[in-house]
Amino acid sequence: MLEFMGIHYEMTHEVEALVDEIVRTMNFHHIVPERVLCIRSRGSRAKRTVARIHGLPKIWQEALKTQPHYIIEVISERYDSLSGEEKEKTIIHELLHIPKGFKGGFRHHKDWINRRKIEGLHKILVEKRKHEEGFQEHDQN
Repeated sequence: MLEFMGIHYEMTHEVEALVDEIVRTMNFHHIVPERVLCIRSRGSRAKRTVARIHGLPKIWQEALKTQPHYIIEVISERYDSLSGEEKEKTIIHELLHIPKGFKGGFRHHKDWINRRKIEGLHKILVEKRKHEEGFQEHDQN
């Protein structure tokens, strides 16, 4: 666990697994799950923020000679108490910030991220899961 100015950070494989599942199930082909890291923070002073996404800017990519990466930070004090459904919607929201180019930049909320879009994508996620479970049950019989 890392600490920076009173905020504690730790990797979260639980959120990483959720990101991987959403990316795979929703066919978000432009997202490279291996380069989306997930961190749980504790001690943030952010009042209403549940999660946020950080990109590695182009200048850092060049200087570090690395590829684009994103970090999804979930703020433990607010994220951990959410229902499973709300956690999924939160992660969908953060993934919508990743542009098609996956180059370290961001898509902003304006005309792109809204409650209706998140709800619609979550509904598709739930339906695709049901469909996959049906195939798995059929394969086992």
